[in-house]
Amino acid sequence: MPTTPAPRPDDDTPLRPRHDSSDAVRIAASAATTDGAKLSTADFPGWFDSRRQAHRFRVERIPFAELDGWSFAPDTGNLVHRSGRFFSVEGLQVTTGEDPHPRWHQPIIKQPEVGILGILVKEFDGVLHFLMQAKMEPGNRNLLQLSPTVQATRSNYTKVHQGADVKYIEYFVEPGRGRVVADVLQSEHGSWFFHKSNRNMIVEAVGDVPLHDDFCWLTLGQIGELLLRDNVVNMDSRTVLACAPFPRDEAGALHTDVEVASWFTAERSRHDVHAERVPLASLPGWKQTAYTVEHEQGRYFDVVAVRVEAGSREVSGWTQPLFEPRGVGVTAFLTRTIGGVRHVLVHARVEGGFLDTVELGPTVQYTPDNWDHLTGADRPPFLDLVLSAAPERVHYEAVHSEEGGRFLNAESRYLLVDVDEEQAPLDAPAGYRWVTPGQLGDLVRHGHYLNVQARTLLACLNATAVRG
Repeated sequence: MPTTPAPRPDDDTPLRPRHDSSDAVRIAASAATTDGAKLSTADFPGWFDSRRQAHRFRVERIPFAELDGWSFAPDTGNLVHRSGRFFSVEGLQVTTGEDPHPRWHQPIIKQPEVGILGILVKEFDGVLHFLMQAKMEPGNRNLLQLSPTVQATRSNYTKVHQGADVKYIEYFVEPGRGRVVADVLQSEHGSWFFHKSNRNMIVEAVGDVPLHDDFCWLTLGQIGELLLRDNVVNMDSRTVLACAPFPRDEAGALHTDVEVASWFTAERSRHDVHAERVPLASLPGWKQTAYTVEHEQGRYFDVVAVRVEAGSREVSGWTQPLFEPRGVGVTAFLTRTIGGVRHVLVHARVEGGFLDTVELGPTVQYTPDNWDHLTGADRPPFLDLVLSAAPERVHYEAVHSEEGGRFLNAESRYLLVDVDEEQAPLDAPAGYRWVTPGQLGDLVRHGHYLNVQARTLLACLNATAVRG
């Protein structure tokens, strides 16, 4: 009988490790360093204030009729730009067939292009530093916040708006300019964006990097200190930081990685979600005024219009629509120490704009004002537990803004709340599962597994882990 020849090596090309464990070690060392080689933590507030004073920022509400280049399409009523680019505001009909909300209608932002959210890193004095930008966004409560090195849609960096070049974009789009540390396609807010994704990147620079105005080098430990403050580190920075490889010395977990993956796959499979774009003009339960598209019961959010002046942006002035929530959100992980290892309770959430049926979100992700009319079992699970948590049970709390380029005054209180067996048993309700931060860190390396709110809390978990 013929025999199969033994495989022969093709050549002597050396192989590289499939995983570079040194990145996690260097990230952890940066997280443990709370003073930087380029800008001290004590000097940061002065530097940040100087960038605020260096430029003129102004945002004012205007009626839709004063939008420049934007109009309601005569056939659908969708709010669109004359260029056909940027984004549009359309209607969405979502059907799940499940209580308590088997069907609903809402406005949604349709922005098909994939943007880049990228942070450039480089060693100084043997410690990784992150290049951050003091950037104005029209929807931020305090306008100026700390953003990634690059925060740009494709329209931005291909200059559809005829504006200035996006600084440092070459490190993220040109081969050979840096070494990729993290690169993941992640979702944006599934409740307000339809199938929107951004490329979340961390790139280590090769060679010298020029330092432009409005940019500074900070260690991850310094950024962790800033995550303890309200409205300083913006949403785009938080989601990129969550994707950084971070070491976790965990002795084990309540559920194995395979069990968590299987549970999540089952959750995605059991939900039957149909999301269909419909004309904005015919959206049931919503009405249009000269200044807003709003819900008839005064809940959820409004679509509004603003005029913007921003001296530090690629374009110095423009008008645009924004979504404005009705009230401040509450976003929280319940946490427990199980077998000596911290766990958090994740929720497999359905949101109308997700590419897939569900993504893993925080235990609680609600705007309480939208639920004040309900009592008892009709209230969202665990919301009242978080709202009534004793101060000694709150391990982390800060108010953070959501995406300031599309949302106006959108803020949430982000919390980590410790609970016991009676409040949140190990045998979690349907749709919930106890996982470790390390398991979250593994899952976030895959696109569309953790929603943007869960990624914010993961970034905060990593910061608090270093602080103990």
